[in-house]
Amino acid sequence: MATNKVNIRNKRAFFDYEIIDKFVAGIQLTGTEIKSIRNGRAGLVDSFCYFKKGELWVKGMNIAEYFYGTFNNHAPDRERKLLLTKKELLKLERKTKESGLTIVPLRMFLNERGYAKLEIALAQGKKKHDKRETIKERDTKRELERIRKNF
Repeated sequence: MATNKVNIRNKRAFFDYEIIDKFVAGIQLTGTEIKSIRNGRAGLVDSFCYFKKGELWVKGMNIAEYFYGTFNNHAPDRERKLLLTKKELLKLERKTKESGLTIVPLRMFLNERGYAKLEIALAQGKKKHDKRETIKERDTKRELERIRKNF
């Protein structure tokens, strides 16, 4: 099966959070949602994950309505259940409760079988001075690359 090159990223997460650990989770979707994702019409900005009754849910993830979906269309901003192993769920729940970490989605992609997957990360929020430090590092790295290309 030929897969599309769907790679929807949450660029804001790398700026606002320090990434500690990454996981790949499946997403429970309806028919029109997966069709919209295959068309690349989804967004991860301002989305986050939380636990409800021992299950991991993602909130704020926007999947646009499918153009050809009639009355069967989905709600774009509904909460979606994430599918992880029980061991991974327990580890994530323990870490978020004890140390004040959060779970943020980093990117959504289609695997080789055509299933939509969500890469999530255990992350810690950056302070304002940490964000400034990240900007400085990025700018110096960019300057060094320019200097190397000129010589």
